[in-house]
Amino acid sequence: MRLALTMRQAAFAVALGAAATIGGALVFEHVFGYVPCKLCLIQRNPYYIAIPLGLAAAVLPSHWARIGLWLLALIFIVSAGLGAYHSGVEWGFFAGPSDCGGGSGAAAGTVGDFMSQLQTTRVVSCTEAAWRFLGLSLAGWNVLISLGLAAFAALAASRKGFSIGR
Repeated sequence: MRLALTMRQAAFAVALGAAATIGGALVFEHVFGYVPCKLCLIQRNPYYIAIPLGLAAAVLPSHWARIGLWLLALIFIVSAGLGAYHSGVEWGFFAGPSDCGGGSGAAAGTVGDFMSQLQTTRVVSCTEAAWRFLGLSLAGWNVLISLGLAAFAALAASRKGFSIGR
């Protein structure tokens, strides 16, 4: 079965893939309680850029959709690089940022609230993978997902009639 996609549909698919990935990260954070480190939060930025860009490319004329897809491919190459760097930090190949710590939590209202938060807050290190599946941390999975989205966007941008399947 062959599924033919226009460039605009491909851009929408990339936006959906990006939204699903960010949604998954937010579920890990807010439902399962995995607090992201500084590098985790930085890795989300390409997705935050790609989602509206993909949606815009999905509604723009084909010429602009092609440009949007090339930009999406570039964004996800950068995203893969960020994930590879973070994975390397986790495996001890690279030094991580010296200020790498946790990212969620509400601001304290009083000094007492602040002191209470200091006692209960766990600083998250960029060097420790909080979760692994098939040997890959979330940063490692980000590399694979980003490369897949980049390849999909570039392939769609390089062809007039983009097809998936046999």
